[in-house]
Amino acid sequence: MPTITSLSPTSGPTTGGTSVTITGTGLTGPATVKFGATATTFTLDSATQITAVAPAGSPGAVQVTVTNSGGTSNGLPYTYLAVPALNNVIPNQGSTAGGTVVTLTGTGLTGATAVSFGSAAATSFIVNSDTQITAVSPAGTGIVPVTVTGPGGVSGAVPFIYVVIPTITSISPTSGPASGGNSVTITGTGFTDPLTVKFGNTATVFTIDSATQITAVAPAGTGTVQVTVTGTGGSSNGVAYTYAGAPTLTTVTPNVGLALGGTPVVLTGTGLSGATAVTFGAVAATSFTVLSDTQIAAVAPAGTGTVQVTVTGPGGTSNGVAFTYLGVPTLVVAVPNVGLALGGTPVVLTGTNLTGATAVTFGATAATSFTVDSALQITAVAPAGTGTVAITVTTAGGVSNGLSFTYI
Repeated sequence: MPTITSLSPTSGPTTGGTSVTITGTGLTGPATVKFGATATTFTLDSATQITAVAPAGSPGAVQVTVTNSGGTSNGLPYTYLAVPALNNVIPNQGSTAGGTVVTLTGTGLTGATAVSFGSAAATSFIVNSDTQITAVSPAGTGIVPVTVTGPGGVSGAVPFIYVVIPTITSISPTSGPASGGNSVTITGTGFTDPLTVKFGNTATVFTIDSATQITAVAPAGTGTVQVTVTGTGGSSNGVAYTYAGAPTLTTVTPNVGLALGGTPVVLTGTGLSGATAVTFGAVAATSFTVLSDTQIAAVAPAGTGTVQVTVTGPGGTSNGVAFTYLGVPTLVVAVPNVGLALGGTPVVLTGTNLTGATAVTFGATAATSFTVDSALQITAVAPAGTGTVAITVTTAGGVSNGLSFTYI
């Protein structure tokens, strides 16, 4: 009587066709090999081995037996494994760059050994149950069949569409006024029409410069929002854009300076970070440095009269604070132009730009006292001295020319 000691393999798909090696004794012909009640084709390799072709069968285990003139052998189990079946893939589209997480639903998914998107293996997959698998799509293009391979075979396919999903790598500038209207350059990939560009939840007008660049007009807004680009394949990542308020100025110190320029000043206010310009009237500051959100150090350019100092930033232009240019004082006449060597002679100086005089000197000696009568006149008391000296007046605008004064 034949006996069976082992089968290899011990399972196969329900479609049959698997080559099964039967090992045992008394395996001589004529013989019949059955998988359950179904006879199949086989080859007698020797009295201890048969190679049989598993017929089709229903999911589950059947007994494999060999029958010959000596009788029927013992049976060993052979398990028919169901072929995986797929119903759908959700979502059914994803980026050409891969990385889309999809859920596959179907039957017979337990024990899946592979998930394929066309000819490419899924980046990764997890069998959640016999009816569900979570997979990550690999990179690809076009429409590809998604299949699951299990011990029972390869499933039927469900389609997955690779689409271009825009990506943003940078925007410039990254901030602007709350009123909007400024031009923002968006750099990235996948900028193929039709597209929608949004600042937060607000769509805006834009121009597609190329597949890697968009020029958009920022709409009005507040705070920090995410800039996104949406195409037929979905929405891009978001990049932060901040709506900035206009800067404000409270003081400029000092608020006077030389008409020739070069006066260092400190501007105090709010919202000064990101300042792009400091102007004195219509003239740009010689230079400026943003010290903090509340302070800027600047160097006044040349100018005349009183002008408004303003700061321009991403949020707009500030209010103005007054800065007065002081002309260099000039002297025209000194009356009298002679005095006692002992000092004490009152002298009336006539000229221009005399307001704010800080010193009156007779040669190298300061006047005993002086009074600024007006922008055109100073009354000073001559100190003691000898010979002929030059009278000068010093103001914030500089040092005047000299007038002769003779000690007698």
